[in-house]
Amino acid sequence: MLPVVQISVRSLVEYVFSSGSIDTGFRSSKSLSDGTKAHQRLQKQYGESDQREVYVSAEIAYEGLLFVIDGRCDGLLTGTDDGGALTVDEIKSTSGDIALIEENSYPVHWAQAMCYAYMIAHDRELNQMRVQMTYTQVDTEETRHFVREAAYEELERFVHEVIQSYYPYAQVKYDHEQRRNLSIKELQFPFPQYREGQRKLVGAVYKTIQDGHKLFAKAPTGIGKTMSTLFPSVKAMGEGVLQRFFYLTAKTITRTAAEEAFYLLQDKGLQLQVVTLTAKEKVCLKDEVKCTPTHCEFADGYYDRVNEAVLDLLRQETVMTRSVIETYARKHRVCPFEFSLDVAYAADAVICDYNYIFDPRVNLKRLFEEQKRKTTLLIDEAHNLVDRAREMYASELHKSVYLTLQREFKGVSKELHDAAKAVNAYFIALRKQVGDREMMVESGLPESLLVHVEAFIAIAEKELARSAGGTSTSAVLLDAYFGAQNFVRISKLYDERYVTLAVNDRNEVSVKLVCLDPSHLLRQMGKGYRAHVFFSATLSPLSYFMDMLGAGEDDYSVTVPSPFAKEQLEVFVQPLSTRYQDREHSRTQIARSIYELVTGREGNYLVFFPSYAYMSSVYEAFTDLVGEAADTSHLNILVQQAKMTEEEREHFLSAFQAGSEMTLVGFAVMGGIFSEGIDLVGDRLTGVVVVGVGLPQLGPERNLIKDYMERTGKNGYDYAYVYPGMNKVQQAGGRLIRSETDHGMLLLIDDRYLQPRYQRLLPEEWRDYKVLPVQR
Repeated sequence: MLPVVQISVRSLVEYVFSSGSIDTGFRSSKSLSDGTKAHQRLQKQYGESDQREVYVSAEIAYEGLLFVIDGRCDGLLTGTDDGGALTVDEIKSTSGDIALIEENSYPVHWAQAMCYAYMIAHDRELNQMRVQMTYTQVDTEETRHFVREAAYEELERFVHEVIQSYYPYAQVKYDHEQRRNLSIKELQFPFPQYREGQRKLVGAVYKTIQDGHKLFAKAPTGIGKTMSTLFPSVKAMGEGVLQRFFYLTAKTITRTAAEEAFYLLQDKGLQLQVVTLTAKEKVCLKDEVKCTPTHCEFADGYYDRVNEAVLDLLRQETVMTRSVIETYARKHRVCPFEFSLDVAYAADAVICDYNYIFDPRVNLKRLFEEQKRKTTLLIDEAHNLVDRAREMYASELHKSVYLTLQREFKGVSKELHDAAKAVNAYFIALRKQVGDREMMVESGLPESLLVHVEAFIAIAEKELARSAGGTSTSAVLLDAYFGAQNFVRISKLYDERYVTLAVNDRNEVSVKLVCLDPSHLLRQMGKGYRAHVFFSATLSPLSYFMDMLGAGEDDYSVTVPSPFAKEQLEVFVQPLSTRYQDREHSRTQIARSIYELVTGREGNYLVFFPSYAYMSSVYEAFTDLVGEAADTSHLNILVQQAKMTEEEREHFLSAFQAGSEMTLVGFAVMGGIFSEGIDLVGDRLTGVVVVGVGLPQLGPERNLIKDYMERTGKNGYDYAYVYPGMNKVQQAGGRLIRSETDHGMLLLIDDRYLQPRYQRLLPEEWRDYKVLPVQR
């Protein structure tokens, strides 16, 4: 029995016939539903004996592999004026100028239709077929037809040539899968023994993948969460349960941890192909990110070279990190970002940001439903996904953008000037409506704004299409177009979990569609995947995160206790008020507590604050104390800045070295780049101070979340403020004990830590604390 290669007709012909350049300066963003409506409109015009959405398949043996190809042709027309010859009708919709489309404009479209025609002719033993390409303009409904006659022998020869072109890729994939599966079968857990609780997590992940559910795992730092999720996923792949899995993260540093885990498994014999996706702005090989063939040699002719580049990479590499992708991108002169996406569809595992799966703007759209059913999502540091999801499913428009466009296109394009003016006029009227209240909340969509925005999109699209590829494209117009598109896209998600927030600032008016509860949309975007594993050291309280991340009644949860001894951590509570109204009064006392801690024992300390402003205030009082001291030569102070480059971050972290004769104090912000995902093992970190209980700043959006949660029967203040705040506290304090040999001191400064509401949210290993006296 020959090994089977299953592939859709569309995927097959897109691989073989895609050609040309990347040009993302402007791309029409007509939604898929527009194309579907155009298809349905034309299909309604078919005759009674004509068929629509006809499923077709074929099996073709070639060079030791059995290719099983299938798909659905848009129409199968019987015809009456040509002796009843069957016609395959392939419909393609466009928002561009249909007059520019000629018969041979898109060979990939003809290839798709020819494959369908072959399958039908083969099944029905026909000697001749008619092949029709139908192009329709979604706005004007103008239609063009191109028709070809094809004998069965011609169709058969064509399809076999397509298979022949695809074969090298299929053979590389098959050979790799054989090696991979054999290596998985022999793969042992990469450490001599499981840490306490680790086997429990590994088992829970494996069962979740087998049963096809969601798992919410609260697993403490030091248990080895990354390996505990990767290893059972790899084993499930070896048994045919999975085809691939995604390792989703919020930060670059956690992506690195996943790569290191794959390297370790590779050292133990695993042969698995994993690719890391890096943001386009970071991985671009040019000084300016401008994806046009005239500007970038890596975009010019990309599709003519990418297949060879992918084959070369898959033949030579397994762990395909950013540097590996960049090396092969330079070698084959292809865009590293698009290259990594193309490789992702071939890889066994993908390491990437949450947005590739959950964001409606940038998700991996070519991952078909049947592939999703054999794909698992591993969601690292899942506590971050709640607020990230709210951002993904929100959208905001600003008056100033449309005023700028109105002025820019005055006398240049009357249509565009008037469209921008109409949106600007809406904001002028809104400013009067909001008046001195500064903000206004509505429970429904701003329908009249949407009408103006959709009209703007249609006209902007024409202007951008006209100037596409040239140097005259307006950057403001392009950004406004994409912003408007996103606003309309998010408006289609709007339901009772949203509100519309209008804000009248002194120099700006804005309208924002605010997502109060992202759980429903996370469920929708994650629909179809075999299993989800949400895991974090601070998934607490579990009930809150299961609710906000879209758990169902049948989904699982698991809590793994800390593997560390209580003796490794000393916890102190200093009951001083850090409430906003008390900060000026208590800042000197807080600074003194920090000073006494760090001068009482040499070492490296991180001090976390809820905001930059508060950090600066206490830092000033701290440096005053340092200035009063007789000898401060042994004290080194670092302060996190609001916007730090990767080099500056690395410099900050590299200062935390063991065995230094200096005492190092790093001032940082909770919820920031240094409060999670970093490992300062051993004596690289002696103590952590957390100032405050991490509550988000009081503001209109947080209050809207609070009010919504109360309306749905939940504790609104806890959902909007307490749980997110204490999660940041747990993350910051979690930097301290990272291994079995670590010891350290944790100082929590806030009197609310003595209240039951906050005490019950402290990790079990923190609850044996000592209360420090407050100096009056």
